[in-house]
Amino acid sequence: MTRFRGRTFIVGVAAVLALTACGGGSDTSSSSSNGGLEKTTVTLGAMPIADVAGLYIAIEKGFFKEEGLTVKTKIIANGAEALPQLHSGALDVIIGNYFTFLSATERSNDKFRFIADIYQSKPDVFQIVVPKDSTVQTVKDLKGKRIAIASRNSIGELAVANALRTAGLDPRNDVQWVPMAFPQMPAALKNGSLDALWLTEPFLTGVQQEQGARKVTDTMTGAMADFPIAGWVTLDEWTRKYPKTMAALQRGLLKGQQVAASDRKAVEKVLPNYTQIKPEVASVITLGAFPTTLTATRIQRVADLMQEFGYLTKKLDVKPLLAPLPQ
Repeated sequence: MTRFRGRTFIVGVAAVLALTACGGGSDTSSSSSNGGLEKTTVTLGAMPIADVAGLYIAIEKGFFKEEGLTVKTKIIANGAEALPQLHSGALDVIIGNYFTFLSATERSNDKFRFIADIYQSKPDVFQIVVPKDSTVQTVKDLKGKRIAIASRNSIGELAVANALRTAGLDPRNDVQWVPMAFPQMPAALKNGSLDALWLTEPFLTGVQQEQGARKVTDTMTGAMADFPIAGWVTLDEWTRKYPKTMAALQRGLLKGQQVAASDRKAVEKVLPNYTQIKPEVASVITLGAFPTTLTATRIQRVADLMQEFGYLTKKLDVKPLLAPLPQ
């Protein structure tokens, strides 16, 4: 297959957004009161999308405090742009779409570890949309158009490329890729600087309600049905330096995921806190799935499809990239 080139994710775009939620100072103390954690305060880089609802549920319900952890969050544009902060220690763990970090594993010397799963696609959670008066009616009509995705070489590019290929278009030459952060996309569509957007929630429902944007296609069908989207990722060095902290963080994240997976109302409650979405919109958005396990079989699907499309040059075994979940 032909290899599509471009900038990296994770999904380029705008600079890191300076929003925070839930805080506490840096603390690397260890005591019997915190179970001997090597580090009692961790900072996670998250995006203002529905995917990370489990994290905010865990914070709200005190799941991390039960583990002796203080969890701070920082809103980032995407994982790739936050990577320098991961290296510097400004961020301990970040949201990472699997595509970008599997690609980076092949291309760089960085050793990444996924410590928990975050989100999985469901019907109509990731769509290509156009202005209500656009002449674009089908995917074929996107030829020559400007399509925004969160970043190049990302899950968004893979999803849109799959839709384009299915429609007989060449993703390399038949469209113009425009990397852009999700929060900036609706305004760009409204002012005419973009022809189409690849969006997820809560921005998807927002642009449909506020601008009357039309769905062209659901990109998560066929080979990408129920597709793994993103996980919590860090550096291998961090997992070896802070194993007890990682296990405590994983337990809190998994508890949050379990609530998100079983209680939609809990997801609706936290969404306005970090996405600025209105409660009435949160109540009607289409949600994906919140996995409560981290399995190589699922994540291998991403690597295999990337290889098929030419984003990976050879087969990549994902097993070494997955940190074991605490028993």
